[in-house]
Amino acid sequence: MEYRRFLDCLAADFARLRAVAPTDLAAAVPSCPGWTVADLTHHVGQVYLHRIDAELGTGQPVAPMPDDLAVDGVDELLKVFVAYSVAEWGDDFTDILAGSPGRTYAVRTDGAAWTMRTGPGLFTVEDGTGDDAADVTVSGPPAAVLRWLWNREGGGEPGSVTVEGAPEAVEELQRCVVMATQ
Repeated sequence: MEYRRFLDCLAADFARLRAVAPTDLAAAVPSCPGWTVADLTHHVGQVYLHRIDAELGTGQPVAPMPDDLAVDGVDELLKVFVAYSVAEWGDDFTDILAGSPGRTYAVRTDGAAWTMRTGPGLFTVEDGTGDDAADVTVSGPPAAVLRWLWNREGGGEPGSVTVEGAPEAVEELQRCVVMATQ
C-alpha cells in the first residue's frame, strides 16, 4: 500500500472511532473479552502515542503530552504490557528473569507511583510506593517517565528522568519492557 493511502486510511479510521465510541462507552467489546468501548478507546489513544517515533524519526520537535495521559500510559505499560506478559508468556522472559535475585523498583511521577517486584518468573506491579527501599528508582515528569520506559528519549532534548540504582538492575527492567512491547 502506498504511504499516502495508508495515512488516509488511518485518518478515516480515527474519524470513525471518534464517531462511534461516544454512542455507548459502556458497551462490551465482543472481540476483546472484559473490555468496554471506553477501555478500547483508551487503549487506542495510548497506541497513538507511539507518534513520538515519527517525530523522532523525522527530526521534528516532540509535541507535548498531557500529564494525565502520560500517567495512564505508564500504568498501562507496567500493568498491561509487562506484568500481564510475564504472567501469560513467562517462558519468553526466562533469559531475563531466571537469574534475578529478586528486585524492587519504584517509578514515581507527579501524582502517581508504582512498585514493581521481579524474580525468577515474576514481575508484579502495585500502585504506590511502599516503605521498602527500592533497588532502582525512576522519577521525573509524567511524559518523560513514559518516554524513558518506552525508550523514546532523544531528539536532542535534555533528559529530565532520574534513574538511581545498579546498572544491572536497571537493565533487567528495561529488558522486561522491551520483551513485553515487541
